[in-house]
Amino acid sequence: MIKLEQLNIVGKRSGDGFVAHKAALVSTLSRALSARVVLMDLNIGLKGLLGYLKALGGSNVVKMIPSNGSASGSQANGHKRLKVICGSNTSYLADNEWIGDKTPLTLCEVRVSPSNTVIPNVGASELAEALARVLPFTAREDNRPVLQCVLFKAGDGKLTLVSADGFRLAIIGLDYDGEGQALINRDDLKGVVNALKRAKRARVSFESEDVTKASSLIIDTELIRYKWVSVDGSYPDYEKLIPTEFNTFAHFDTVEAVKAVNSLKVLSDSKAYPIDLTISDGKLVMANPDDKGQADIPADTLGQGFVRIDGQYFADALRACGGMVDFKLNNAYSPMLFTANGYQLVVMPMLTDKANQQAKADREAAKTEAEPTEPAKPKKAKHSKAKEPVAVA
Repeated sequence: MIKLEQLNIVGKRSGDGFVAHKAALVSTLSRALSARVVLMDLNIGLKGLLGYLKALGGSNVVKMIPSNGSASGSQANGHKRLKVICGSNTSYLADNEWIGDKTPLTLCEVRVSPSNTVIPNVGASELAEALARVLPFTAREDNRPVLQCVLFKAGDGKLTLVSADGFRLAIIGLDYDGEGQALINRDDLKGVVNALKRAKRARVSFESEDVTKASSLIIDTELIRYKWVSVDGSYPDYEKLIPTEFNTFAHFDTVEAVKAVNSLKVLSDSKAYPIDLTISDGKLVMANPDDKGQADIPADTLGQGFVRIDGQYFADALRACGGMVDFKLNNAYSPMLFTANGYQLVVMPMLTDKANQQAKADREAAKTEAEPTEPAKPKKAKHSKAKEPVAVA
């Protein structure tokens, strides 16, 4: 799949070429996600070009123009080349320079203008943080292409980012005025978080005639325009999967919780390390199921509850939430919910004998309540025989 970016270089046009500050050119190229850059209709390996520009000395200005060869004639073979001038340095870059057989076919084009204005509609750092919170929870299996994507859904004053892998569901919303939706593969979004952290301005838009259908997603920064075509497919109705009924709550510090999880991880005999969570009496108790150890951290709690969770899932959830987190639980066999500053993460529990017994008891209780009871038969009234009137003498 070819991914196309547009690099917005601030500089001056010079004939068929352009002149730009070397630092600005290096800064823009370093934020590109593609492996190849298109300059004057030539394909150049971006990594090699970036390394070459960083090594150039003698001037802060770089000039790039198309050329058919050098004045000496050693390069004059009729093939179009890219002439690079920086101070006393002059070089000629051939088509496909620094491109090998294994170089990914991802392209970025260069657009040069005196200035580039981006009217932001989202915060660049907020968008970067939102992406960082949902990307870890996309599916990695190739047989679930839709779940390998992040859903971008805009409407009702919000831009909602959603990801799921079948066991976890992550949702976060940003203030946004507009409508549209797109499914973007996780691999296409690699590197975008770091690029957005370095950006000063960001603008999100959707390109489609029908806002109810999947469309292309466009993210503009002051230096680069990223554009992705939406993956075909329908995303699951995730809103129905968010639990709404709870009877146990805990509010605690994720930093302390991560330290406790790490200590229990060392005690595990395998990569999979389940952790038993018990909430009661103002604390969260984390224990190894094999009674090898436990760790307690203080928490503001309401109600009492128990659940077993995959240790890696628990650690991922804590890191994604960061700071203080609200943990909500209904029972030992239902999904649990982590929330922090508008971020929601649903995690499925690991079933235990205790959880199965509780689920069975709850099903039987619900069945009993649902069964209609037969109304009691009315008792027949007992009529006593009337006494004969007494004759009055």
